[in-house]
Amino acid sequence: MKTIKGPGIFLAQFMGDVAPFNDLSTICKWAADLGFVGVQLPTWDPRCIDLQKAAESKTYADEVKGIVEAAGLQITELSTHLQGQLVAVHPAYDELFDGFAPENVRGNSKARTAWAVEQLKYAAKASANLGLNAHATFSGALLWHTVYPWPQRPAGLVETGFTELAKRWTPILDVFDENGVDLCYEIHPGEDLHDGISYEMFLEKTNNHKRACLLYDPSHFVLQCLDYLSYIDHYHERIKMFHVKDAEFNPTGKQGVYGGYQSWINRAGRFRSLGDGQVDFSSIFSKLSAYDYSGWAVMEWECAIKHPEDGAKEGAVFIKDKIIRVTEKAFDDFAGTGSDEAFNKKILGI
Repeated sequence: MKTIKGPGIFLAQFMGDVAPFNDLSTICKWAADLGFVGVQLPTWDPRCIDLQKAAESKTYADEVKGIVEAAGLQITELSTHLQGQLVAVHPAYDELFDGFAPENVRGNSKARTAWAVEQLKYAAKASANLGLNAHATFSGALLWHTVYPWPQRPAGLVETGFTELAKRWTPILDVFDENGVDLCYEIHPGEDLHDGISYEMFLEKTNNHKRACLLYDPSHFVLQCLDYLSYIDHYHERIKMFHVKDAEFNPTGKQGVYGGYQSWINRAGRFRSLGDGQVDFSSIFSKLSAYDYSGWAVMEWECAIKHPEDGAKEGAVFIKDKIIRVTEKAFDDFAGTGSDEAFNKKILGI
């Protein structure tokens, strides 16, 4: 077994226009002062990293790494959640998702997709230049508008959708493989990969690509009433990243999983600051440790109630306390009797 690394913090929700949140060096110092030891970088924010430059220049990648290390931290992984979303977008969402892309490709779905694919390939090379072995993203979605089967889905629609999704992602996965990096899909509502079954359908279409891995975030499973502990049993070999994020689901006589078009504060299912929700993190950390998960425990903070700075301060302590320092010996070694093959046969009566 290996001790999980952490605590780490995903900087996406904390970058801002006011110091110390508007610069990589100062936000890293802020995170270190709270007790974090790693940062996950959102690659769409140029204040954190120039993704193309990090892919094309090992010298620049070392400079970014040096800024983080000067604060006493490590880069845990890079993230292309927004770019990955744009690898596959149904036309119904074109205008909403255009905001994730640079202005020169907005209103042009083909150009936007090509830009997103290029970004992912840059991410593979940048990760390698930074010495990272895992990367976070979203799958995007072609089928999400049919997630509820009304009207009835035409025969073959789902298979065709996953065939196309795999067709778009397989060349990207190949580039990640060339660079020795696992591409970890965050299983997330709104994506075609939103639970275990949908991930399995995608994996089959990619011929079980060894780099098509998972980012485990239990909060998204609470909100769809999926057994997030059993999920680890099914997919632990593919889980290479871990977002530590809390959530709660409190259905009423008026709303359930779908949320009734309510705001986050009024939804039955909502994300919460660490320790304020319903996720059983003690069991999660136990399972991941027992299954030899060797990656980072990274806080992704999202909460409609608590102030983010308080969430970060509490989150660092929360994760540190949950990380299990794994044992190097059996607890009952004191009662050992020693053994050899002859002794074992004697005990067995053979």
